[in-house]
Amino acid sequence: MQRREFIMSAASMGLVSLADVVLPKMAWADEKSRMKITDVRLIKVKPRYQAPAEAKGIKTFTGETARPMSIYPEYKGSMSWSPTGINSAYVEITTDKGIKGIGIAGAGGGDVITRHLTKLVLGRDPFDIEKNWDHCWRASLGYSGNAGIATAALGGIDLALWDIVGKALKQPVYNLLGGRVKERIPCYSTSGIESIERLRGYGFTRQKIAVEHGPASGREGMEINLASVERMRKVVGPHGEVMLDCWMAWGEDYTYEMCKLLEAQRVYWVEEVLAPYDYEGFGRLASRITSTRIATGEHEYTRYGFRRLLQTRGAQIWQPDMTWCGGLTELRRIGALAAAYDIPVIPHGGGINGATHWMMANVNSQWAEMFDPKPGFEEQFLITKDATGGLYTQAPDEPGFGWDFLFDGYV
Repeated sequence: MQRREFIMSAASMGLVSLADVVLPKMAWADEKSRMKITDVRLIKVKPRYQAPAEAKGIKTFTGETARPMSIYPEYKGSMSWSPTGINSAYVEITTDKGIKGIGIAGAGGGDVITRHLTKLVLGRDPFDIEKNWDHCWRASLGYSGNAGIATAALGGIDLALWDIVGKALKQPVYNLLGGRVKERIPCYSTSGIESIERLRGYGFTRQKIAVEHGPASGREGMEINLASVERMRKVVGPHGEVMLDCWMAWGEDYTYEMCKLLEAQRVYWVEEVLAPYDYEGFGRLASRITSTRIATGEHEYTRYGFRRLLQTRGAQIWQPDMTWCGGLTELRRIGALAAAYDIPVIPHGGGINGATHWMMANVNSQWAEMFDPKPGFEEQFLITKDATGGLYTQAPDEPGFGWDFLFDGYV
């Protein structure tokens, strides 16, 4: 039995623990900043780059997309069930030396930051990344259960602290992680089917769409999905890549049948075909389907959720969102766990939420996601092209994250 087969088998039987994955110590980790955190506040931000006028007239995701609520006729093709006011939060952490860091917390995390996590980091040294993370995580276990809003809030605190460390040491975050292992990162786009020709015009030969239909649409919906993928294949060409975002809406039997229909189109991955907690279902699909890859993790949290995914061999590609899964500190751990088993990590929203810093410092991450790009995205996200027209992004070189937004007042 080969080594990789052995450790995967051991993982599936629960014989491999998280302790078997050892993260290298960061060179700056023993330094004391002689700084103290003096304030934590939620802020409003505005774009650093103003989109050109033609971008404002472009409407996307105008058609139907499959969602878990699509099984109910009154919500099919509608987003009226979506929450109101439960948005991502931007957090600013201030130190007594005047250095400020900004982080992005996942949806709904703002109240957890202001009503709980703030008191756990006030007076602390921002360089104590691991200790500050652990304090916040352990203190919120009673109501987070290792997932959800509390973990998303922790991500905002953690990213702001990394931003402070980078600014204090005058280094971009990717240097704090060990430095570049690549000069730039290939991009792929995520959009609705109505945008694929426009995005191909920008140069995207790797495209992912939010699929239009799930089981509630029956055979007719499957045929529409197939026609959309055939259209995508023609647009990106025989050497391009096609991916499908199913947003927790498909189910096991539907996924298996749909992938059989799509075999000739060489789909690179199908994403989030099941609810995120259905680890066993993902495992069954990954063992049955050979024509494409199973990808998931956008709505998974911390290394413990991904360990469950590993134990069931549930996905060939992991997709944690850095602002939701517990921040950069936890993304490092998830990435190390994946690297031990040669599982690629392609972070959700990685090209637009700061995760490019982690991606540039890790070999095991191949593409950056650009979400529905519009005119002006090239300047905003540091896009370059190669001789064939392929699109690439990179992390900013400014100290910290080099966020692409500006302060616009306090909440």
